[in-house]
Amino acid sequence: MSELEVYARQGMGNASGFGAAPALCIVDFVVGFADPAHFGGGNIAPAIAQTVHLLAHARARGWPVAHTRVVYADDGSDAGVFTMKAPSLRKLTETSPLSQIVPELAPRAGELVVRKRGASAFFETTLSGFLRLHRVDTLVVAGCTTSGCVRATVVDAMQHDLRTIVAVDCVGDRAIGPHEANLFDMGQKYADLLTLAEILAKQ
Repeated sequence: MSELEVYARQGMGNASGFGAAPALCIVDFVVGFADPAHFGGGNIAPAIAQTVHLLAHARARGWPVAHTRVVYADDGSDAGVFTMKAPSLRKLTETSPLSQIVPELAPRAGELVVRKRGASAFFETTLSGFLRLHRVDTLVVAGCTTSGCVRATVVDAMQHDLRTIVAVDCVGDRAIGPHEANLFDMGQKYADLLTLAEILAKQ
């Protein structure tokens, strides 16, 4: 029995689809994650290039848009256990060039910029309130890393009862193994997996 057959036999891998009011969340596509010398590598650069088209589509359709950045205080006073596991994250301060959103995805007026200290875009941030204000029922997720902050955001989106779509060619990771494994698992339990082309065709 194949892996897919095991999940299907247990009733997993169904689609939640799009609702009536989508939004786009772009997770941590900042300069530091675009640079293999710092936090990047793998397929992150191609995912950023694809997200340029997804963001243009979301703007054209009038979707609410949120961008996230990891931001710590200059003195590290708000850094927690996450930075004990990955101390280099403390470099991502408000003014650090590494923590700035990549220019090709620069936010526009009216788009939310979420500053976060953990993995999920929802944890101790204003994202859920922003989505409720706009009566969002579907969250399309792009960003990095697939196995880290994207996954955490996707799980929390589902737990907020949002239909959740992972734009599979608009998410990336510094290593392809974790990227592929986490896409598979998210697709079975937490989100629908759609390519950019499939999203454009549906919406």
